[in-house]
Amino acid sequence: WLSEIMLQQTTVKTVIPYFEKFLALWPTVGDLAAAEEESILQAWAGLGYYARARNLHKAAGQIVKCHGGKLPSHPEALRALPGIGPYTQAAILSLAFQKPYAVLDGNVERVLTRLCAVDADVRLPETKRVLQNLISRLLSDHPPGEFNEAFMELGATVCLPRNPDCVACPLAPV
Repeated sequence: WLSEIMLQQTTVKTVIPYFEKFLALWPTVGDLAAAEEESILQAWAGLGYYARARNLHKAAGQIVKCHGGKLPSHPEALRALPGIGPYTQAAILSLAFQKPYAVLDGNVERVLTRLCAVDADVRLPETKRVLQNLISRLLSDHPPGEFNEAFMELGATVCLPRNPDCVACPLAPV
């Protein structure tokens, strides 16, 4: 949950020291919930999008109050937490709980549009629905966390926005 919130709009390389710092300062959800918002914002300084830190703090309070200090694995309960949208919900459910939820982020969208020859504006809700349907169907026979990680990593390292390395793509025809 913490890493998914931190990784929104931020690279892994940037997040790692912040993630480690947060875990050192607040090793449990209860510790995070009990912390002063100002100290959380100070530890977050440099990651940007400070609403993420505020929502993280609010969500920690709700997790302690309503879920006994444990991140909920039920989709609706998870989605009800501050800062949890469709992508973050799918990522957490698949990675932490191995539930069959397919993520759809910019990297996955790029891989899918190229792989499935989708020639439509990915910013349109209809296109997003088509892509979500495609990725969900592809997910069905695979371990959800590994599948999502693989697609996200493929988009982040091989299927780049500019200069994709199609020769190195494991999905390229042989």
